[in-house]
Amino acid sequence: MLRWKDILYYAKYSNPEPPRRVEKTEAEWQAQLPSAQYAVLRQQGTEPPYRNAYCRSYEPGVYACAGCGSVLFDASTKYHAMSGWPSFTQPSAKNAIRYAFDDSHHMQRIEAVCNVCGGHLGHVFPDGPEPSGLRYCMNSVSLMRLAE
Repeated sequence: MLRWKDILYYAKYSNPEPPRRVEKTEAEWQAQLPSAQYAVLRQQGTEPPYRNAYCRSYEPGVYACAGCGSVLFDASTKYHAMSGWPSFTQPSAKNAIRYAFDDSHHMQRIEAVCNVCGGHLGHVFPDGPEPSGLRYCMNSVSLMRLAE
């Protein structure tokens, strides 16, 4: 189980190696992704709170990266955080997410990025429920839910 100290370590020193890599040019990403997905995944945008596909969805399955299809979260770790975006307590695997310090918008946060394709997913915070205390606050448009 990952904890906040693990996230800080990864962001500061070294992230786990991804299971594989997907690398494309920005032109290839732009041709592949709809404009809303491109804006978030490749340009670090944010979708509007509460008006997104998975904010209030709690169906079973797994959530994968909308850019490369890598499995990121299991629906069993999703919870109602009242943040306006889908929130999870743990990634599906230790090496599913890459972490980086993000000082944009006059805030200090930890950015969560797909470790396979580098797509921006959202941010992780230390204010989630126990036992991990983590809240992975993700953009719905960065994810696709796969049924069980």
